[in-house]
Amino acid sequence: QVRLVESGGGLVQTGGSLRLSCAASGRRFSSYAMGWFRQAPGKEREFVAAVSWSGGDTYYADSVEGRFTVSGDNDKNAVYLQMNGLSPEDTAVYYCAATAVRSWLTKYEFDYWGQGTQVTVSS
Repeated sequence: QVRLVESGGGLVQTGGSLRLSCAASGRRFSSYAMGWFRQAPGKEREFVAAVSWSGGDTYYADSVEGRFTVSGDNDKNAVYLQMNGLSPEDTAVYYCAATAVRSWLTKYEFDYWGQGTQVTVSS
C-alpha cells in the first residue's frame, strides 16, 4: 500500500509564507508526476500545482502562478510546495497527490492521495 503524508500546514497571516512537504511510504511505486490539490470549505477540490518527472516541467493553477513554487524528488517520491504571498483565499485543506497515469495532464488525473494538511490564512 502506498501512503502519502503531508506536513507543513498551519496558520499564517496575509502575505506570509508556508512550505508544504509530502513524502511517500509503503510499497515502492512509480509515478509520472506528483502535485498538490486543495479544497476550501463548501468548494470542490481544485488543482494547485504539479511537477512532472519527465523533464521536470511544472504546472500551476492561474490563481497561484507566481506565488507558489512546486518542486520534487522522484527518487524519494517526494514533492514540496513553497507558498508565498498567501491570502485568505488560499485557506483550504491541501492534499498531496501522485499519479501513475501516463496521460495525467489531460484531466489532471491523480490516483494516490494524502490525508491533507490544513492551511489557514488570517486577514
